[in-house]
Amino acid sequence: MRFDIISVLPGLLESPFAHSILQRAQKKGISEIVVHNLRDYATNKHKSVDDYPYGGGSGMVMAIQPFAACIEKLKSEREYDEVIFMTPDGETLNQGIANQLSIKKNIIVLCGHYKGIDQRIRDIYVTREISIGDYVLSGGELPAAVLVDAVVRLIPGVLSDETSALSDSFQDDMLDAPIYTRPADWNGHKVPDVLLSGHAGDIEKWRFEQALERTKQRRPDLLE
Repeated sequence: MRFDIISVLPGLLESPFAHSILQRAQKKGISEIVVHNLRDYATNKHKSVDDYPYGGGSGMVMAIQPFAACIEKLKSEREYDEVIFMTPDGETLNQGIANQLSIKKNIIVLCGHYKGIDQRIRDIYVTREISIGDYVLSGGELPAAVLVDAVVRLIPGVLSDETSALSDSFQDDMLDAPIYTRPADWNGHKVPDVLLSGHAGDIEKWRFEQALERTKQRRPDLLE
């Protein structure tokens, strides 16, 4: 699976993709993550990628030409399943969306900045708009990193234990049950006896009941 991320500040994405699971996925050849500097596609003398908004108003708008040039170049090299724009007014990222995207082959991700991007880019090229929450960040790089992380970890072969992702919170529209590790007794705080029983059926029943109760208390909307 390949991600092509278009950013005016590619340096912001160096660290998230150079460590842990995402690094391993790339080393295994399971995922390829390529970050493109938007300024490389600007044709003006100063390599600027923004301009004043038509009609007046505050802030600057990212121009159409650099984005269009980069997207067209990428599309000339391979077919893409999605062109995703990270934006606060997009659909909110959830586990279901991550699951859907994990079976795609090639995805372009656009990172906005300033006041936003020229609407014509969204109209002509973007196939999906995704938000990571109801708040505004300085740019789309951190949301892009969140999206890539959420998707790549679901690809078979990325996690050492492939069943781990299937038991994460939200996979069954519920939060995960409490988890414990050694020691079994820490300063009088003990691990529930059922987890030490070795009885698989009882353990699964306990985990389901705990997950259901936690979801009722913290995210009852998931059960609706």
